[in-house]
Amino acid sequence: MSNHEQHPRYVRISIDVANRIVSEDFKENQKIKGRSTLAGEYNVSPETIRRAMALLSDMEVVEVLHNSGVIIKSKEKALEFLSKFSSKENIDYLRSDLNKLIAGRNKINNEIQEKIDLILEQSFIFKTSKIIQQHEYQIEKGSWIIGKMISEVKFWQNTGATILGVKKGKEILVSPGPYFAFEEGENIIFVGNDNVYMRVENFIENNPE
Repeated sequence: MSNHEQHPRYVRISIDVANRIVSEDFKENQKIKGRSTLAGEYNVSPETIRRAMALLSDMEVVEVLHNSGVIIKSKEKALEFLSKFSSKENIDYLRSDLNKLIAGRNKINNEIQEKIDLILEQSFIFKTSKIIQQHEYQIEKGSWIIGKMISEVKFWQNTGATILGVKKGKEILVSPGPYFAFEEGENIIFVGNDNVYMRVENFIENNPE
């Protein structure tokens, strides 16, 4: 879509008339058709023509005669009118382009922040795992915990274990949220104080309910 096509219809008509004045299709001091005739030529309502001519009149390009048509006043003013709209279009384009660049930058910044958060999170887990012994427990077929969320089973409250991640095959989900649901065959990676492994094992193998 061209820049002109982004303007309201009456503005596009005023630009077209100004171009016709500059190209001397309409000459200075020439009286051009009335609103109804121009409305038919441009296939718009007389009100749209009235607004287009009012815009040109405000810029001293034409003079609107009441019930008597329109007089072309100045080719020079028509050039000024077109120049102003060209400058405005450039500004609008630059503003639109800038907004797109800002949106793109914000998206990139958000992605960068997400990566930084993930790196910090995984670095913390890695450092913690070197200080505190981490354990793994595999969820076996038929376990009552399958299909239930971490928050639903109150994992930490019942075991005192902090889940670092969940491993299935070669994939590891780091720090699963409270709405993560356990599945058969997954390995829960966790840390805790003394006897935490036994508490987790007992909790998973024996439904506390």
